[in-house]
Amino acid sequence: MLILLPPSETKREGGIEGSRLAVDALSFPTLGEAREAALGALEELAGDLDASMKALKLGPRQRHEAERNRRIRSAEVLPAIDRYDGVLYDALEASTLPDDARAFAHRHVAIASALFGLTRALDPIPAYRLSADSRLPGLALKKLWAPAISAAIAQEPGVVLDLRSEAYAALGPVPARPGAAFVRVVTDEGGRRRALNHFNKTGKGRLTRALVLAGIDHPDLDALVAWAAGEGIRLEPGAPGELDLVV
Repeated sequence: MLILLPPSETKREGGIEGSRLAVDALSFPTLGEAREAALGALEELAGDLDASMKALKLGPRQRHEAERNRRIRSAEVLPAIDRYDGVLYDALEASTLPDDARAFAHRHVAIASALFGLTRALDPIPAYRLSADSRLPGLALKKLWAPAISAAIAQEPGVVLDLRSEAYAALGPVPARPGAAFVRVVTDEGGRRRALNHFNKTGKGRLTRALVLAGIDHPDLDALVAWAAGEGIRLEPGAPGELDLVV
């Protein structure tokens, strides 16, 4: 089973003392060449702070986020699941997970990234700023990542549960196959389902936390849905190729 999460635009500062990025040590090694291309283009952009802020759509108070891209290869690193913050990761509460749940997360959770493509939960990464819709010099992110990420996902066996935002799903579409589903967070209003924005990320974070705490490698979507029902989680069939997370 592979659970695909979106990143967060903001990142926690700091890292493990004395550590630094080792691209070759990241999971999904087939993405190595694309990672180096994205890193090189981001470093080139970071050389001009004004251009960086425009390309990354940053305001004056976010100048530090453009500045830290200059230190991308020398900055200290943290496990990806701890580096990202924001609503989804607040709900996931990765720092409070027991060791066995964090180990399960590393095997079964992959976090999308415009810079690294995909990383597993405990892959060590620095703080950076790059979004799915950012523009890098001489490099189109969708063209760079879509074939590489899709191929990496295709190599993963079993269930693929796609909790990414649509922007990040477009950077690496999940190949159509049995056992793969895109998750939409919805509310049920008298039998009429409506997509949610405010609670979208919270719902996905709570679902991921429940999955990694349970530590079950579900063999198929039917088993996943049955488990969810037993846990009081409304994860139900939606449109073809989709599951609805009803909150």
